[in-house]
Amino acid sequence: MRPRLPPLNALKAFEAAARHESFTRAAEELCVTQGAVSHQVKALEAELAIKLFNRERQRLIITEAGKDYLTVVRDALDRIAVGTERLMQRQNAGVLTVSTSPDFAAKWLVHRLGHFAESHAGIDLRVSATLHHVDFAREEVDLAVRHGDGNWPGLDTVRLSAEQLFAVCSPKLLSGRRRLNKLAGILNFPLLHLDSRTDWTNWLQAAGLDGSNVVHGPVLNRASMVIDAAINGQGVALARTTLAAWDLINGRLVRPFPESLRLSKTYWIICPKATATLPKIVTFREWLLAEATSDLRQLKKLGWSLRPMKEKGD
Repeated sequence: MRPRLPPLNALKAFEAAARHESFTRAAEELCVTQGAVSHQVKALEAELAIKLFNRERQRLIITEAGKDYLTVVRDALDRIAVGTERLMQRQNAGVLTVSTSPDFAAKWLVHRLGHFAESHAGIDLRVSATLHHVDFAREEVDLAVRHGDGNWPGLDTVRLSAEQLFAVCSPKLLSGRRRLNKLAGILNFPLLHLDSRTDWTNWLQAAGLDGSNVVHGPVLNRASMVIDAAINGQGVALARTTLAAWDLINGRLVRPFPESLRLSKTYWIICPKATATLPKIVTFREWLLAEATSDLRQLKKLGWSLRPMKEKGD
């Protein structure tokens, strides 16, 4: 059984009074009254059955027993202070494990990790790219970037950015004799599909074109693969704002037409509500949001515009 310990406030009052040789100055440091400090010290003396101070002519003189005890108390308080500081540093820095989808990691996050490391050297970032939704209660993950509608009860959710779906292609498809210069001409080029041909069908119909018989072009199962194939000049792809932003800003992709479809689902920054205010999580969340805002600002500088369309039946 752990031995009974004196109250921490009493030990703090004793240490401060011994250091200042004054109850009054100790009270000022501890933001309490002089009477409160005197009462704490007297209670400590009574509990220990040892006189810690002599009061002589309005002076406070520590006894020999008090000096011996002061050495122990100061060492204990110093250890607590050091341990607390280390704990706070771990909360503000240390390892930060982030879970994202492989597409988000490949097309958005990986390009920017150097920027984060330069600004936040104290945070050891670990990125886990996975398709499954992380279970914060069972997995050692601090924060996740998840695609969806933001409805995850019990979790803190912050939207990374709004998204739209639009056509993208390599700049080389806009030059030469057989170039893409009219919206209707898009059907003369290979179309790159994600999982199925549904997205292109819906997008073309919203643009006023016949998308009922879109069967040409490969079907890939990862959005990052579709975008990379478009960069390589293999055809025209449909891309979401977030995943295409880096390549648009850096000129690897272009948007041949302003037509776009609004998307209800986008990327969200999520974590348990209990840890949402931890400094390292706040730091990383604010960095993600700042990067997303910077993307939109740079796209606008490039003359980026959108012509939102409505799907038929909306």
